[in-house]
Amino acid sequence: MNIATDTRQRLINSARDLLYARSYGHVGVKEICDAAGVQKGSFYHFFPSKQDLALSVLDEHYVALKENIFTRAFRPEYPPLERISKLVENIYAFQKRVKEQTGKALGCPYGNIASELGSLDEPIRQHTVTLFKRIEAEIHACLEEAVSKGDIPPLDTAASARAMFAYIEGMLLMAKARNDPEVIRELGSAILGIRVG
Repeated sequence: MNIATDTRQRLINSARDLLYARSYGHVGVKEICDAAGVQKGSFYHFFPSKQDLALSVLDEHYVALKENIFTRAFRPEYPPLERISKLVENIYAFQKRVKEQTGKALGCPYGNIASELGSLDEPIRQHTVTLFKRIEAEIHACLEEAVSKGDIPPLDTAASARAMFAYIEGMLLMAKARNDPEVIRELGSAILGIRVG
């Protein structure tokens, strides 16, 4: 990794940690630069604005969550409904680790920024929706397969996937509000009962 790439990555990593722990509005460019150990001029060399950095941070979160949560849950050797259960289990395990490391249940990085900026920043809102749809698509594929195999009766798989994902986001919000990832473990099994159509 060359120096420029390393500097850019340090900015992304620092922003990812700070934005996730505190929020977009409570973290400034100077604080991100200080945490990354770089000068403010370096920030603007790589990112025209804090918004541009936040978009990169959302992508970075997706890569990490895909590796640590989604890919492990959506393995083809698991039956389709078990994949959805594994998704919830992996989210719980991740949130539990976050709480052990930080003392706080921090919730969903996408849900957090969507709640904070969804009505204020259109590019961030649109980018968050794109990432939400990727996760919904994985759940949708599981439901389609479950219906085709006869594991569940026919239903509106697209709407059911959206409802399941909304339930996951709700669990993450409640876990954050209560500062207790156990909410996810306690409520997670109900996800398979969600059906639309």
